[in-house]
Amino acid sequence: MPSDSNAQFRSIPSMDELLNTPWALKFSASLGREQVKTAITEALEKIRRELCAGASVSSQSAAELVLLRVSSMLRKRAASTLKPVVNATGVIVHTNLGRAPLAREALEAAGAIAGTYSTLEYSPEEGGRNGRNSHIEWLICQITGAEAALAVNNNAAAVLLALSALAAGREVVVSCGELVEIGGSFRIPDILAFSGASMRVAGCTNSVRIDDYSSAITENTAALLKVHPSNYRIEGFVKQVSRKELAELAASRALVLIEDLGSGLLCPLNVPFAEREHSVRECLQGGSTIVTFSGDKLLGGPQIGIIAGSKLLIDKMRQHQLLRALRVDKMTLAAFEATLRLYLTGRHGEIPVIRMVEADADTLLKKARNLCRLLRSAAVNAGANDFGFSVVETRDAVGGGAFPVDTLAGFGVAIRSDSMNAESIAAALRTASVPIIPAVREEQAVLHVRALLFGDEKRIAASFTEIAERR
Repeated sequence: MPSDSNAQFRSIPSMDELLNTPWALKFSASLGREQVKTAITEALEKIRRELCAGASVSSQSAAELVLLRVSSMLRKRAASTLKPVVNATGVIVHTNLGRAPLAREALEAAGAIAGTYSTLEYSPEEGGRNGRNSHIEWLICQITGAEAALAVNNNAAAVLLALSALAAGREVVVSCGELVEIGGSFRIPDILAFSGASMRVAGCTNSVRIDDYSSAITENTAALLKVHPSNYRIEGFVKQVSRKELAELAASRALVLIEDLGSGLLCPLNVPFAEREHSVRECLQGGSTIVTFSGDKLLGGPQIGIIAGSKLLIDKMRQHQLLRALRVDKMTLAAFEATLRLYLTGRHGEIPVIRMVEADADTLLKKARNLCRLLRSAAVNAGANDFGFSVVETRDAVGGGAFPVDTLAGFGVAIRSDSMNAESIAAALRTASVPIIPAVREEQAVLHVRALLFGDEKRIAASFTEIAERR
């Protein structure tokens, strides 16, 4: 190897030198010394390979090159990947962004229970063990009219447990038009198979009659299954069987009617198309024996799955071995109990999801105008004269599979720039210190205000200032 190459190799700082630099010590405090040492080793090995391939670096640039490569890698590792974002998409229950934001009472309840011991499975009155389900069962029954209720970790788990406990080794009849896939992983045929139940399909994709269900029933049938279609809809020539008809058929054949409601609606909604989504109470009153639903969609609570309905059947699920694998942690139960108490006391309007769905035009317009003023001021202060802002009308969505063909009239702020296109503006907002997730339409980045939480307008303005200053 030529002597100048040897000199370049000798110019590379030693591991001890690098580990004692200020930047390495900083990352050692947040990640641990071994993680920093591993990252430096990877960077040094790559630089040495480049020198062997003919690259050339000076003593100063070798140290700078190590710093550049290692600090970039360690910054990514030191930063939490699960962090708050501002939802300016106009979709209220946004699965990718964590679905329902919690009410203040739910946040406080989860925080109060997280750092201490609790009565999770203990009764101070009895001085012994108690079931964790006891914290929420009475509340669910009062709100929905159910005889009994059971909590698991999400609605997919609720459906799986109900089918496993009530229909394993037997048949379940489901409409051909309800064999849906939700979220890319929850498929009704797969869940049925995994539960140990056999599927019997009734009717055609767009048309099913009560006689189709009746003909599909055999002596080995255990249940009829009614499935919420989520974001899937069939239009045109469509025939469906009502819940009342299914309930009467199930009762006449001594079968269970299981309804996967999904959305978890617990209260009337003040929107024009509210009748297109049934509440849990309506489903139970309409004859469904068992109803399963989510806690983090229209209900507005944490991720949880609820099974409500017949006490006899739910008691059977309590004894199933699968329940322990699907049980809910203490923070989730605390947040869910606090959310349910808002419904019990008639304060469901304080739940963020409900408030956002029912927000009136005047409130949204006021929020949009305020945000527009903040952004204009931020642009002036940052010298970003090439940006323009305007209040625009929007069409917002409930999300979470509810009301997929219905939209809500709203308002937002459109951002345009002479130096950046809409996609570039959106990308810059998404990668700010506090990520802002906008919509992009008509060659503009649009910030819908419906799903903004308290303080989000200031967060957006701060992120815009950051973007303007780093250009």
